[in-house]
Amino acid sequence: MTARRAAACAAVILAAVYLCTLAPSVTFWDAGEFIAAAHALGIPHPPGTPLFVLLLNTWAKLFAFLPFARATNLFSAACTAAAGGLCALWLARGTRAPAAGLAAAIAAGAMSSVWSNATETEVYSSSLLLAVAAMLAGDAAGRTGERRWTLLAAYLLGLALPLHLSALVAAPVVIQLATERSDGSLDVRGGATLFGVTTIVAGISRLSPPLVFAGVVIVVASSLIPASRSGRARGNWIAPIAVTLVAVSALTFLIVRARFDPSVNQANPTSLDRLAYVIGRKQYDVQGLFPRQAPAWLQVANWFEYADWQVALSLAPSVLPNVARVAMTVVFAGFALFGARWHRRRDARTWRAVLLLLICGSIGVIAYLNLKVGTSFAWNFVPDAAHHEARDRDYFFVLGFWAWGLWAGMGALVVAARLAQRLPPRARWPRTIGVALASLPIALNWPAMNRRSEPEAGLPREVASALLEPLPPRAVLFVGGDNDTYPLWYAQEVERLRPDVTVVTLPLLGAPWYSAELARRFALTGPTAAHIAAEARGQGRPVAVALTVPAADRQPLAISWNVVGDVALDSYSQPVAKRSLRTIFIDRPAVAAEADRIDRWLLGRGAHESTDLVHGYFVSILQCPRAMLDAHPSPARLAALDSTCNLNLGEAR
Repeated sequence: MTARRAAACAAVILAAVYLCTLAPSVTFWDAGEFIAAAHALGIPHPPGTPLFVLLLNTWAKLFAFLPFARATNLFSAACTAAAGGLCALWLARGTRAPAAGLAAAIAAGAMSSVWSNATETEVYSSSLLLAVAAMLAGDAAGRTGERRWTLLAAYLLGLALPLHLSALVAAPVVIQLATERSDGSLDVRGGATLFGVTTIVAGISRLSPPLVFAGVVIVVASSLIPASRSGRARGNWIAPIAVTLVAVSALTFLIVRARFDPSVNQANPTSLDRLAYVIGRKQYDVQGLFPRQAPAWLQVANWFEYADWQVALSLAPSVLPNVARVAMTVVFAGFALFGARWHRRRDARTWRAVLLLLICGSIGVIAYLNLKVGTSFAWNFVPDAAHHEARDRDYFFVLGFWAWGLWAGMGALVVAARLAQRLPPRARWPRTIGVALASLPIALNWPAMNRRSEPEAGLPREVASALLEPLPPRAVLFVGGDNDTYPLWYAQEVERLRPDVTVVTLPLLGAPWYSAELARRFALTGPTAAHIAAEARGQGRPVAVALTVPAADRQPLAISWNVVGDVALDSYSQPVAKRSLRTIFIDRPAVAAEADRIDRWLLGRGAHESTDLVHGYFVSILQCPRAMLDAHPSPARLAALDSTCNLNLGEAR
């Protein structure tokens, strides 16, 4: 087997795995990307990924014969499989062991967080491919000393800004590979150039002119360093800055897109000032390194929780571990130690690169992002929900888990070689056994990673239907966050389901651009949600709220509510016969009809155990109408109605 064949085999195997398990429709997290691709001038959430929008739209047109969601999910699968193939090629050449490259790529691609990104329309799979491609360009620059590879690496690092900044986690690896030559000498000029480019990109992303200026100074200074091989005293500093600016120029697509005023137009960056607002992520509360949002030991412990999900999630497909899953995690950690030791003997240069990727993708991300505690972790230590992330962030550590997988795959070959020594000569197939051991995470993760199973596969579409269909024409629907918003946006913009309904996302009302959009598009003005609800009533439009909105946020919107399913209508927007002075009125015929419709879809199915708690949560939301009809609810049912459906039946009639 040659290095190229190993790369092709790795890409094909991973692509087949992802194709068999990718989401057939939207997920709760990727609907923004779907909308952006469906309307080429749209933008996903969070804003600032125009390159991904353009690539996804082009890809969807190439596969126009497929259902739209399947085509865009296929893009993620192709990106991750390609990243696996490139890593297999890189390591096969570096170690001169094609089987090691194959095993490494398969194990890395089978890590659950990597696999999850590969089967839904999210930017993280393309960011992974960009990071790997930049690493290979840096490797070629270091091995050959050719300036063109340094410029390619600079260009790819520049693309991280319009694609996704997570690719910059690999920037230290790119710099190390470009600096270190195969013969052990150092190309300081090439490494310094890429360090300066990375500084420029980081400075633009943080809207920091001093940081951008420092990056330019570093690039210019690097051109004065003599090249280690040619002996030339000066280099060209214009070219690396030029290719970086060309890469970053993809951001200007945001201005072009905004001028066409697409229906989903977050931040509306029609000018350079507004574009800077998007690039700098001014809408979000970006944390610094200090103070820490959680104790450092909890942040590290949270990483270990995510690590335990990576290789055998199906043995305990929930946030709670068991002995079998932890045992397999320890086994693959051991494989990684064997693989790292073998890799260091075979090729110290690429070994240092994988080690640096592991450090940057784990400790580096923990330190830089300064995350709160994960949503499923450490409630005994941090009982306040405000100090937990909105969801678990294992996908932020993908590059670290990828590096772990690379070494675990190599270690599987080492273990197989030792096992083969104890077998009869005719039964010694160390490479075959090693690749099989490296592929174990495919089997151990498959059931948990399969997005084709119901009800999860169709759950976002059903949630959107449950929130939109019961509403009267031209209703204004208030929802509680992105879990609600994205499926609704997709259903309205792509499937054209109830486009007459105006969706108002309560957490976004604090962003000036969002209030401006509501005022300009729908004449819904006001500093608060209550003012917007009053404006809607003044226009004769029904006011509604999703039951996912907490009661404290619902109460300022109206005095009395009429529940008709998973939504409640302002009873003063209803005909006189429907009006009530009670806080909550349950329209039992409407609720019963909605409960029957949902029951026919669910067919008694519940959400499967998963580390992603959103599926179980929304299955519970869909069961709210049935729970309301219970004539004699148990204390547990009453508690569920109060906490999940945000209804206190003591106030209802």
